[in-house]
Amino acid sequence: MADNQYIYAVARIRSLELSLLDKTFFDQLIACKNFEDCLRLLSDKGWGRNGDITAEQLLESEREKIWDTIKELVKDISVFDTFLYGNDFHNLKAAIKQVYINEEVPGIFISRGTITPEIILKAVKEHDFTVLPPWMSSCAEEAYQVQFHTGDSQLCDAIIDKAALEAVYHSGKASGNELLKEYAELKVASSDINIAIRSYKTGKKREFLERSIADCVSLDSKKLIEAALGGEEEIYNYLENTAYSDAVQAIKESLSSFERWCDNLIIKHIKPQKYNSFTLSPIAAYILARENEIKSVRILLSGKLNDLPEESIRERLREMYV
Repeated sequence: MADNQYIYAVARIRSLELSLLDKTFFDQLIACKNFEDCLRLLSDKGWGRNGDITAEQLLESEREKIWDTIKELVKDISVFDTFLYGNDFHNLKAAIKQVYINEEVPGIFISRGTITPEIILKAVKEHDFTVLPPWMSSCAEEAYQVQFHTGDSQLCDAIIDKAALEAVYHSGKASGNELLKEYAELKVASSDINIAIRSYKTGKKREFLERSIADCVSLDSKKLIEAALGGEEEIYNYLENTAYSDAVQAIKESLSSFERWCDNLIIKHIKPQKYNSFTLSPIAAYILARENEIKSVRILLSGKLNDLPEESIRERLREMYV
């Protein structure tokens, strides 16, 4: 679609933004006495669909609503492939594991991707990755060989996860859209930092780091790998001299605090795009905003289900788009 063809879609998004969950509504959810009251309040807000029984079904229905809306508004949703590649690579991991254990596992595939799960599963079963696009086929072969010849599921996942980051990065940068470019940069950088911290804590070696950390402009992957091998303080020292110096305090608190920091950073960066009415940016921002609120609802429901104190739940919630 040409930029001026997004005008109607953006106008529609403006009206949909009015129904996004805000801080006041999350305060109401937190104040609910129990998990069941939260579900009822969400249902009253219009969340879920008839027939949803569990929280997981409710959240999945909300994700389906996002893409049902986008398909109505945008003729060619491939402009948002940057957001969907992660689902494709999730399905590749699921297919390899299912074929490896030679047992069908229900509910492990995600339907929202750029490649149908059936095609991916068939490629793995027949060990024929030529049917997959180039950005997936090479990693699929390598990950398959690692899983079937060594049984190292962690390394198999790392290979696929890095390829996923690279696909997101290249797609975002090639999109010509500033929001997608910025999202791709922040997504890869925050994932790399997360990998570095987790790898240090679990004693991963250089080979694992090199197979896991993807390149991006805002971080030097070689320096980050050296820092991870050097220890926690070395990671902090490196990050202090990057655009992600603010992340250090969050990391010191906990990995969950850092993950919250990453999500909030993306929301902070996309907020200005809601006023860019002649591009796809407000639509892309809406997708991210909806995914962000679904994640926050999941965190809140999990907290209620596990009887966490209100303050503990509040600390885990993401910043809202509205």
